[in-house]
Amino acid sequence: MACTNCSTGSKDGTPRGCKNNGTCGTDSCNKLTVFDWLSNMALPGGQEPFDGVEIRFKNGRKEFYRNTEKLTLSMGDIVATEASPGHDIGIVTLTGELVKVQMKKKGAKPFGELPKIYRKASQKDIDIWSAARDKEEPMKVTARELAIKLNLEMKISDIEFQGDGSKATFYYTANDRVDFRQLIKDFARVFSIRIEMKQVGFRQEASRLGGIGSCGRELCCSTWLTDFRSVNTSAARYQQLSLNPQKLAGQCGKLKCCLNYELDTYLDALKGLPDMDTKLYTEKGDAFCQKMDIFKGLMWFAYTDNMAHWHVLEAEQVKEIMAINKQKERATSLEDYAVDTTPDAEEKKFQNAMGQDSLTRFDAPKRKNRKKPGGGKDNAKATVNADGPRDRKPQDRSRNNNNNPNRERGPKNPNQERAQGPKPEGTAGSNPNAGQNPNAGQNRNNDKNRNRNKNRNRPPRDNNNAGNTDNKN
Repeated sequence: MACTNCSTGSKDGTPRGCKNNGTCGTDSCNKLTVFDWLSNMALPGGQEPFDGVEIRFKNGRKEFYRNTEKLTLSMGDIVATEASPGHDIGIVTLTGELVKVQMKKKGAKPFGELPKIYRKASQKDIDIWSAARDKEEPMKVTARELAIKLNLEMKISDIEFQGDGSKATFYYTANDRVDFRQLIKDFARVFSIRIEMKQVGFRQEASRLGGIGSCGRELCCSTWLTDFRSVNTSAARYQQLSLNPQKLAGQCGKLKCCLNYELDTYLDALKGLPDMDTKLYTEKGDAFCQKMDIFKGLMWFAYTDNMAHWHVLEAEQVKEIMAINKQKERATSLEDYAVDTTPDAEEKKFQNAMGQDSLTRFDAPKRKNRKKPGGGKDNAKATVNADGPRDRKPQDRSRNNNNNPNRERGPKNPNQERAQGPKPEGTAGSNPNAGQNPNAGQNRNNDKNRNRNKNRNRPPRDNNNAGNTDNKN
């Protein structure tokens, strides 16, 4: 719903826009536009052009006026029209012979009495009109607050100012009749303007405000749909749609108008198919229809004692079984008439037509880092060189500690030294660890917070035995 002027010429990706705010000459930014395909055609000799003009106001509201002043008007011109009281400002959307067609379509008489166009709008008229349009949104918020204070079950959907700013029309929706006499008094006191209330339906409200439907496109009622036909839930049943009100309802809260678009096609296809309530009688048991494919002419039946297993039958086969049942006879079984609907598994054959190989032929193969099960010499060497003696096993640490004569064995106990007495010189010379405390290992075992695994794997010491032997001798 936009002309090419709005979408071209952008620098940073955003639409440039025509900056006319709905008054462009192509009139393609507006709702329910009509293309004047007779604009380049000349009239027959001696025939005067039709003086009827179609004028558009806010939110697609269109009225017909008579060009009594013989003004030269074209699409997009802003004109001042007759109103009661004062005058209104609108935009010309259609002129010429097509206005007759539009008037006949909407039930208006082409040569009947119509309000007239005063003049082309001046800059002063446009300024007053623009200032009045700027007041509509804050005014709508205040009007809704006043309606809520009076506990009225109505919704004020839109406000439209007259071109000269002398009157404001409030459009509202309500399910029942609403007594808004006190509301009008409050509006006149707060806004100090002439008030007119006009009730519209929920669909008319959606067409005036516009929006995006669940299909991702603009609403049909705000772009091209002009007549609102009644929509029933039977239209969804015929098309085998789920009766979910959230999916079947549109922006207006009513059933979607698009449910009627394909209804005639479905009704024509259903003429040659049996009803959904069809019941078949067979020797194996009675069967009921579960679902139906209208355009393929297939029906699914299931036995009463095995509702989980469905059998697919064609419409002609169902009619054949029904003809047998009419003769008060039972058919053999549904399996004899069932159709195999499983698709054949086609073998996919790919041919290298361009002479190319796999797309991943240049990718580097992934290396699998598998560790050797026993640790391995290479892994042990790499671990020692990289991390040093930190990664050695606890058993290796204990052995190295035993061979280190300079390692301290803990605090010495003076009582033990007195009980054992002096040690012989030969023992200290023969064994480098003989001069140390022989009960150091026992003291470490008593300390539970020190390395238990280290002491468990520690080999037996000969210090005590060597000392005892010397004392005996």
